[in-house]
Parts: sequence; C-alpha cells; structure tokens
Amino acid sequence: MSIARVFDAAFRNKRVSATAFRCNANLNSKVQSRSMVRYKHPLSSQAFETDSAKIHVNSTTITIKQPDEGDLQYDHMYLFDHCRCPQCFHPRTKQRLKTLSQVPCDIHPTAVALSTSGLHVTWSTPSAHTSFFPAGFLRRAAYETQLSEHVDCQDDRTLWNFEISKSPPYVEYGDIMPQEIQQREQGVLEVLNKVHRFGFCFITGVPVDAKETETLIKAIGPIRHTHYGGFWSFTADLSHGDLAYSTQSLPAHTDTTYFTDPAGLQVFHLLSHPSPGQGGKTLLVDGFHAASQLSTADPASYSVLSRLSIPAHASGTRGTLLRPQISFPVLRHDECGRLAQVRWNNEDRGIIGHGWSAAEVRQWYQAAQRFESLIKSKEAEYWVQLNPGTMLIIDNWRVMHGRSAFTGSRTMCGAYIGADDWHSRRAVLTERHGNGGGTDDIWRFGW
Repeated sequence: MSIARVFDAAFRNKRVSATAFRCNANLNSKVQSRSMVRYKHPLSSQAFETDSAKIHVNSTTITIKQPDEGDLQYDHMYLFDHCRCPQCFHPRTKQRLKTLSQVPCDIHPTAVALSTSGLHVTWSTPSAHTSFFPAGFLRRAAYETQLSEHVDCQDDRTLWNFEISKSPPYVEYGDIMPQEIQQREQGVLEVLNKVHRFGFCFITGVPVDAKETETLIKAIGPIRHTHYGGFWSFTADLSHGDLAYSTQSLPAHTDTTYFTDPAGLQVFHLLSHPSPGQGGKTLLVDGFHAASQLSTADPASYSVLSRLSIPAHASGTRGTLLRPQISFPVLRHDECGRLAQVRWNNEDRGIIGHGWSAAEVRQWYQAAQRFESLIKSKEAEYWVQLNPGTMLIIDNWRVMHGRSAFTGSRTMCGAYIGADDWHSRRAVLTERHGNGGGTDDIWRFGW
C-alpha cells in the first residue's frame, strides 16, 4: 500500500513552543452556512489518491491537498476529539470516554501518515496517542468546503400532489405480521422506508379489531402516551375538548403543535362507520411539497415562516393546558438547511406577535395566507375514503391530514409514535436488513 508519510518540520525540530498553540476564540470568525453542505462527491470510491494527495500541517490544522478534488481541512482539536479508538470511544455503548478538558488547546500531531484507506495521526500527548480516521469519515467531516460528503444531507424524499392517488404507497398486513421475526422486521422496514420517502403509507388487510391494531402499531414502534392516552379508540362524543372528537370537517393540519416535541407518526384505523352514516373522507396534503412551492414562488414568505415563531395551545379539556416550552416557526430546518418539520394547525394557534415588529406582523399574515392557499389548492389535496381493514400511517412532521364532515356513528382507533422512536427503529432495521448506516457505524455523523 502506498503511504505518504509527512512530519511537519516545526514539530519534528521542536522549534514551535507549546505557547504557540494557545486557544484563540477569534482564530476563525467565519461561519459556514450548513445549508451549503449539499454537494455529493462524484467519486465512486472514498479512497485517497496518495500519489497526488499531499498533507500540510500548521499550528492548528491538518490539510489534505488533492489537486483534482479540492482541499480537506481539519482542526487538531477536532480530530483529537473525534478519535474512535477504544480509549476514547466505547465500542459497545457508542459513547465518548474522553472529556473536553482532555482535549488540550495546544494538541498537535508529531507524525501524520496518509494511506488510501485514511489518515493516521500520532499526537503530542505523553503517551504518544495514535488515531486513525477512515477516508469516508474525512470526506464527510470536512468543514468549510462544498466537497463535504455529509451523508445525512442527501435528500431522497419524494414530494407529491393529488396525483399520488394513482399509486399510493402501501404494504400488505401479511408482510408485516408473519410468525418469522426476520420477515416481520423486513416488513416494518418497508413501511418505514415508504413513510420516510412519501410521508405516509397504508397497510391493507389489517384485522378489524382494536387489539390486533394495537399489536400492529407496537410492531412498528413504541406507542407514545399523551393526554389522550396511549392507544385510543373513539367516537364523535367530544370526550376530549378537541374538534377531532366531533363530526365537523377538519382542514389540513399537523397534530400536537402544542407539544415542544410534536408526535412523529400518527396512526389511524377506521373500525366501523355503518350505514346510513356518510362522509368522513380523509384528506392528506404534503406539507413539504407546499413549502417547496412557496420557496420557489415567494422566497421572502418562506423566510418569514422559517424565522418567526408562533405559540400553540391545547386547553379544551378540563384540567389540561398544554403549550410548548419554546415557540417554533411553521417551517423548521436541520443543520443542512433542509426542511425537517412543518408545524401547521390554525385551530390550535395561540396569540402571535410577541416580540415582533409591526412590519413582521403584517409579513407573517401575508406569508401564512400564501402558504395556506397552496395547502388548500385542489392540486395539493389527496382525498381517500378509509375503510375498515386499511390502516394509515402519517409522518406528522411532514404530511398534514384533515377530513370531511360525516354523519352517523363511526369508531376510529390509533396511536402516536415519537419522531425519534420511529427514526431509531428505521436506522436499526436498516442496519440489519438494509444497506447499513445503523448503530454499528461508529463514524456516522451525530456520534
């Protein structure tokens, strides 16, 4: 294996004193927007071309210079902090064993070696601590460069409108609940992958029974308990002070905006709606698609809905007053600048405007009305009549739901699953049955 070994002259000749490496909070005041880190590197291999790559080491950084691909730069403290050897990172619990106080401001390499598989570093610690950083991690971890391969910023979601009705995502009950555990997990993974991609998924052939439905939901993820309980079965009796417990129509909305952490998945299964009852169609709207349209047509309004936070509340049930501990904007984004959540429920919206300027109040109303017009357009609405035996799973952080008014008596059952819980379940099942990226990847971003 070709190895380019580099010793920085300053370190080798011990001509640089430790004081030269003092922490300086102002060394780099430049802030890189995470929304820029979206570029997918074209190379099919993550290996380094060591014949052409060069390493430059200065007092604070290591830079891998690649003539054909651009430079990759890393702070000494950053690399030492992210060492994944057994002394620094527990291989089983996936937790750090090294505290921040054990990352010296004057830490620097005494030897650096670049191979096709990654970077080897010997550090200026009394024990001459050594670290290895795989090429794949280094490509993802490079900051202040669009060459970064931050895999979590790749977006494989499919936006949709009313035409999704021609081929909606679904999975058969028999594929999820067989006796064999491996097949069951593969079926659950298929459901969660479709929820991730489209924001919802139907499960057909479900036994028309509340207990069987609860068992199926628990196979997908742990049920989240709220003021509604855990698994619920209800009729239009206003047993809770919420319009969902009535026969009225409901506009497209997301649930539990009055929680600091809104429900991740919402599950519905209609158990009965006997004749002569009519109506009660379910409405689905892709909030991410509407947001994408707004971003293109009216970037200023998109910015307003991404910036100004609004309160929400649930206080219709006696003895209950739910409000998020922190107010949030309608549109929330992750560190990549990618849309991560839509919080939209006009019925539960609180009194807005605290701390806003007069201009911002008018801007918010105009932006919200523009967004609402996209949500309510015929092109955005997917209407479907739920029937006993078909369960619906919705990503409550993305897809809005509503319903038409109905007559007669109908019984609906379902539950919530937490956002972190279903994403965790999908990651673990992907590791076992998919393409990796689960809990065994100790170089995964976020760890």
